Amino acid sequence: MAVGFAQWGNDLYTGRRSYDIVGRRRLWFTISAILVAISAVLLVKPGLNPGIEFRGGSQFVVSGVSDLDQQLAIDTVLEHAPEESPKVTTVGSESLRIQTAELTNDEVEEMQGALADAFSVPEEQVTTSFIGPSWGADISRKAITGILVFLLFVTIVMTIYFRNWRMAVAALVALFHDLIITAGVYAGVGWEVTPATVIGFLTILGYSIYDTVVVFDKVRENTADTLDQSRFTYAERANLAVNQTLVRSINTSVVALLPVASILFVGAFVLGAGTLRDIALALFVGMLVGTFSSIFLATPVEVWLREREPALRDHTAKVLAARAAAGAGEGVPALVGTVHATGQLRPGSHQGVAAQPKRRR
Repeated sequence: MAVGFAQWGNDLYTGRRSYDIVGRRRLWFTISAILVAISAVLLVKPGLNPGIEFRGGSQFVVSGVSDLDQQLAIDTVLEHAPEESPKVTTVGSESLRIQTAELTNDEVEEMQGALADAFSVPEEQVTTSFIGPSWGADISRKAITGILVFLLFVTIVMTIYFRNWRMAVAALVALFHDLIITAGVYAGVGWEVTPATVIGFLTILGYSIYDTVVVFDKVRENTADTLDQSRFTYAERANLAVNQTLVRSINTSVVALLPVASILFVGAFVLGAGTLRDIALALFVGMLVGTFSSIFLATPVEVWLREREPALRDHTAKVLAARAAAGAGEGVPALVGTVHATGQLRPGSHQGVAAQPKRRR
């Protein structure tokens, strides 16, 4: 199996095998648009569930509990504060976390004693904490600022590095795609958005842009002399670059997703650790979607933008016209040429679909 996968990767790199990823960009755009639309709906209803760090409030942690009865905790809170809508979660195997709106000092002491009585534990085992709304608003503002600053630096660095603003725009489209879908999944699951979640979001943005830059670097290498030859279009050379980096993207994603999936499973279903669970879900979904966008979205968007340039549009028309004329006399030529060791197409050769022989009259 390993040999077969290695041979498959080698065939993709040399051009003996090729998938028309760029040519089928309408399909990928449609899939991405549907996923983004569903995520946008989930962000509106039910919407994100901000944690206490963002909305502020009072928190109680009952430790050393043998019976983690969440309903008992809810009933206890409602008995002493009927207007509250408490959120109760399991923390580990012997603790419950109860979050409410902001309570006064007297209400906190009363609730602490009530929870201790309800779960038959000493009052010292019910710890309390308070987070003010101003602190939560400051955390929210810093999270948004961090994401915006990251996107600004990505735009500037990519524009300077590739000397092509279209690649920067395509990378930003992929980043927004990843961020919206990840946030939509988070809203659909209903887990609380915590500072760990925000860290996960920032991490997946970095992962996604890294994968996209690797693909774009190969695109730039393959398309550097597109206008100096007349056999292959810009889209075909860019498509070869995506195929050449396909195995690398898959390998990197699998290696990254396996430990994250383990953390997600252990954090969510074994330890009940909210911090592990929150960051692992954001990382898992973001890395999965980021792999899709770096392969099927970023380069197709960049090609779509580049093909709107008059020079490239004329070049593509000339190549297709020459190919059609050659095909009328000699059959259908291949669309992918032999690849040098450097990864560059050699226009004088054909690979893939064999050219049809001339018919004798």
